[in-house]
Amino acid sequence: MARVSVLLPVRDAIGTLDACLDSLRAQTLRDHEVVVIDDGSRDGSGERLRAAAAGDPRIRLLAATGRGLVAALNQAAAAAAAPLVARMDADDVAHPERLAIQVQRHGAGPGVDVLGCRVRCLAASGEGMRTYVDWLNGLLNHAAIARDLFVESPLAHPSVLLRRATLLDLGGYREFDGPEDYDLWLRAHDAGLRFAKCPETLLDWRDGPRRLTRTDPRYAPERFRALKVQALVRGSLARGRRTVVWGAGPVGKAFAKALLAAAHPVAGFVEVDPAKIGQRLYGAPVVGLAEALSRFPEAVHLGAVGQPGARQRLRDEARRLGLVDGENFIAVA
Repeated sequence: MARVSVLLPVRDAIGTLDACLDSLRAQTLRDHEVVVIDDGSRDGSGERLRAAAAGDPRIRLLAATGRGLVAALNQAAAAAAAPLVARMDADDVAHPERLAIQVQRHGAGPGVDVLGCRVRCLAASGEGMRTYVDWLNGLLNHAAIARDLFVESPLAHPSVLLRRATLLDLGGYREFDGPEDYDLWLRAHDAGLRFAKCPETLLDWRDGPRRLTRTDPRYAPERFRALKVQALVRGSLARGRRTVVWGAGPVGKAFAKALLAAAHPVAGFVEVDPAKIGQRLYGAPVVGLAEALSRFPEAVHLGAVGQPGARQRLRDEARRLGLVDGENFIAVA
């Protein structure tokens, strides 16, 4: 029996599909299968997949009806025969040792449920994407990933390997108007699962203007914010715990609006800009660092500043005040 089932949804990927399939054929871990869902391709990808499946019994091609990515992923997971499942996208390239290294790391001992790896970005379309990949590649263990879970998605979705049973126990991927991968990481965290990332770079992750994250409104920043707020209200902010937003600029205001939209009040804002201190936003006072604890005892403080380097400066100030990262101080941007 295969040790890993690779979940590979495909729609109109003729330009990159051969490189993706070649990289899976070249895996040093030979006992794997590739569960491919042709999700209504019209560019010749279906014909290419049928030829590939005819030449390699490890490729199992299943037809879908163009219902979309989430349905394709859940169909592939339901059909997978192996105890482990690995994600892959049709425009990415797996390094030859990817599956072997991830299977070995996942089975090396207890404490790893969701395992990613470092990635190399192909054709990054902007400085923001390069910065994001550098940040993502720096998060290797559970503590680092969990600490930054509310900043952005800390795992590249097509780099992940986990137990099939774990994915199914979580309910699979959720169909809704938001990012299905980030939603899964948040639900895994709610369930007490542990994250890790292989330090090796095992996937070439292609960026480009046609990626769903750039074209589909489900991946817009406001959808990520809404998911963050929902998860925080279920967890750290449960039972209406007082909440303070650090940052009264555009990022802090957007996060405060998302909290208010979820019927969670904002007790105040913390700012370093003297021009903003003393104002009121959404009915809440804006105070300086010196008043952050005295004005808002027992509150959870959310760091919501988007400028480069600002997150670490906020963490340094929070630590100086005696706040604990991940407990009563949480970076959300």
